Amino acid sequence: MTAATRSVALTAGLAVMILALLAWLALNSRGASVPTASLAGRAEATTAPLLAPTPRPPAPTSRAAPAQAATPSATPIPEPEPPGAVDLHVPDSQDSKPFDQPRQLNVPPGFEVSVFAAGLGDPRFMAFSPDGDLYVSVPYEGKVLVLPDRDHDGVPDSVQTFASGLNRPHGLAWHDGYLYIANTDSVVRARDDNHDLRADGLETVVPNLPSGAGHWTRTVVFGPDGKMYVSIGSSCNVCNEKDPRRASIMRYNADGSGEEQFAKGLRNAVGIAWAPDGSDLWATVNGRDYLGDDSPPEMITPVQQGQDFGWPRCHVGRIEDPDFGGPGSCQGVATPKVEIQAHTAPLGLAFYTADAFPPAYRGIFVALHGSWNRSVPDGNKVILVRFDASGQPHVYDFLTGWLEQGRWGRPVDVIQAPDGSLFLSDDTAGAIYHVRYVGTP
Repeated sequence: MTAATRSVALTAGLAVMILALLAWLALNSRGASVPTASLAGRAEATTAPLLAPTPRPPAPTSRAAPAQAATPSATPIPEPEPPGAVDLHVPDSQDSKPFDQPRQLNVPPGFEVSVFAAGLGDPRFMAFSPDGDLYVSVPYEGKVLVLPDRDHDGVPDSVQTFASGLNRPHGLAWHDGYLYIANTDSVVRARDDNHDLRADGLETVVPNLPSGAGHWTRTVVFGPDGKMYVSIGSSCNVCNEKDPRRASIMRYNADGSGEEQFAKGLRNAVGIAWAPDGSDLWATVNGRDYLGDDSPPEMITPVQQGQDFGWPRCHVGRIEDPDFGGPGSCQGVATPKVEIQAHTAPLGLAFYTADAFPPAYRGIFVALHGSWNRSVPDGNKVILVRFDASGQPHVYDFLTGWLEQGRWGRPVDVIQAPDGSLFLSDDTAGAIYHVRYVGTP
C-alpha cells in the first residue's frame, strides 16, 4: 500500500470514529433509555465522595418530662426556684375561718395563691366538667358540689349541690357525658343534659365495692382504653385481706361490667391519674404505720397491669415486713419510680401539661396531706416531681406553709384548670385554693 493510500484509509477511519462518538453523545443527552431514578442514584453515588459534607448544627440537648416525649432544647430546663413567703389573697366573700386572720403560704417567685372558695366542709377530690365548671366531693356531707366561675372573677358565681345522699363520695371523673362518683361502697354516675348544674338522677354502675373498716376512699379515673379504673384501699394498717379487691386497683367497663384486678399490693393508692400520653397509670401510695418516723417510704409510681407491689409482706420492693414478711418476701415485687418521706400521705396528683407556668414547673404536682403519727410532723404541702434525661426523679417543694401558725390546713387534691392554673383542695381549712403564675414566663 502506498503512503497516499494509507493516509486516505487513516482519514476515513478517523471520520467514522468521530461520527460514532457524536451519535453516542446525542443519544445520552436525550436520556431516552436511562431511568431518572437510576441517573439520580448514580450521580449521588458518584459525586458524594467528591463533595464536602453540608455543615449541620449540633444535636440539641433535652430534659425528659414525665410520661411525655422529651422536647428538644438548646439549653437545659432551669431548676425550680425555692418557695418564698407570700400573703394569701382572701376575697371578702371567702373570709370565714381559718381565713379570718392574715395567712401566708410559701411559693416560688412569680406565683400567687388565693382562696377560690371557703366554708365547703371537707372538700376532697375535684374534676372539671366539659363546660369548664369545677366539681368537688364533700364526703362527710355525702354530696358533690359544683362551683362555676363563668365571669372569671376568681370566686364561684354560686355553690350548688350537684348530687346528695351519697355514701362518702370521693373520686370524680367525667366520661362520655356522665360524672362518675366513687362512693366508699359503689360507683354511681349522673348526667346533666339540661345544664342546670344538678344531676339528672343517679345510676349505680358498680354496686358492691368492699367497704367498712380501714381506708374508706375510692378514686375513679378513665384510661385511654375507655375502661374505668377504681382504687380501693386496705381494710387495715397491715393484714392479710379476705377480699382480694382490697389494696388494689380494679378495672371495669364504663357500665360497671367486666370486673378484673389491674394491680395489687397497693396499701392505699388514693391518687391515680393517667400520664398525658396514655402510656401509664400513675398512683400515689400511702405506706404502713408503726415502723418508725422514716420507714417505709411513700410511693409515687407508674402501675402496670398484673404488677404486685408487695403489701402486706413487702414495702417499696425491698423492705420485708416484720409482721407479715420474711426471707424472700420481696421477690417479684414491683419497685416504685419515686420514693418520698414516710408518713407524708401523698394524695392527689396532676401532670402539668400547660404553658401558663415556666418550663421549670413541668412535671407532676402531688398534694401531701401530711403525717399524723410522726414525732416531727411533715408533709402538708405540694411537691413537684421532675425527671432528668436519664429518667431519674427529682422532688422539689412547690407550695408550703400549712405547718406554720399551727397546723391550719391539709392539702388533698391538685388539678390543672383549663387555663393552665392549678386548683388545690384542703379538707381541714374547708377550702379550695387557686394558684396562678403572674410573673414573666
